[in-house]
Parts: sequence; structure tokens; C-alpha cells
Amino acid sequence: MLTLGTTAPDFALADPDGAIWSLEQCAGQHGTVVAFVCNHCPFVRHIAVAFGTAASRWRESGIGVVGINSNDVTSHPDDRPEKMAEQAKAWGWTFRYLSDTDQSVAKAYQAACTPDFFLFDDSRGLVYRGRFDAASPGNDVAVTGEELDAAVRALLTGDPISSDQVPSIGCNIKWTPGNEPEWFG
Repeated sequence: MLTLGTTAPDFALADPDGAIWSLEQCAGQHGTVVAFVCNHCPFVRHIAVAFGTAASRWRESGIGVVGINSNDVTSHPDDRPEKMAEQAKAWGWTFRYLSDTDQSVAKAYQAACTPDFFLFDDSRGLVYRGRFDAASPGNDVAVTGEELDAAVRALLTGDPISSDQVPSIGCNIKWTPGNEPEWFG
């Protein structure tokens, strides 16, 4: 996992329409959530609507939100850009949802799975990395987003953010064969 305090790696990634977006363009005045997500993962699908609702609320408070799909679309065609646009609309996502086709951004963030969340402050320093909440497919925990939301609220109010953070669980990022990072499994 990225070390707390790490500066957010910059990126220039395409949305489904081909427009290029940088971290600076996606960032918010008070901080930024970078979420590694995809279309097909049951863990993402389980929280997708609640994440979209929370992201809209955070954006109204000056927190930027960006979704990044780093999966290999050859092995997982449901994660192709045109499918990303359809799925984002269905889930009510109003934030940028971008393709990391060469997987360099996932590597730079040390993203391991989908979903995987990173919260940066207004200076682009990492203050939270971990899960949305304890809900997952097959458990009886309600999807609330409480863990990431608590970090966002603390960032907005200037309260300390707990360093006791639980890593995300989900589907591993689908690396292009031969492109796996050194730290991957």
C-alpha cells in the first residue's frame, strides 16, 4: 500500500469519449478521491450506486472524485471504454471515469484491486487508502461507505484522519500478461 503522506502521482488518461484528463483537472479544492474501479467486478457492482451518491455529495463539498479503470480489456471486454460510459450512467456516476490502458497509473498508485480508494488532501498528500466500508458481496453488512466517508468528513473539517485503515478487498486488477508489477502476487 502507498505510504500515507505520499504525493498523488499525476496522470493523463482518456475518458470514454477520448478526452484526456489530468489529476489537476479532476482534483477538488479541498482534496481528491482516486478510485480504482471497473465494470465487471462484483465488489465494485455491490457498492457502485452508494459510491456514486457519496461522490456527488463529496464533490458538492469541494472534493474531487475520479474513477480509473486499469483492467486489461482484451481479457475483460466488459471493461472497454464504451461499456464504461454505459455503466457509469447506469450507476449514476457523475465524476470522470477514465481508462488506464497501459496500467501505469495503477502501478504508480500501487492499486491492487477493484475497488481500491485513495484520498488526498488539498496539497495532494495521501491521507487515506483503503476500503469504502466493510460491505462485500455475500456478507450481511449494509453498504454505507462509512470508512471512506469518515475520512472525507475529517479532511473537510480539519479533524485528524485515523491511520487505522483497512485495505480494500475485491477483484485483483486484471494485468496485461507480462505487465504485472513487481509487487503483484
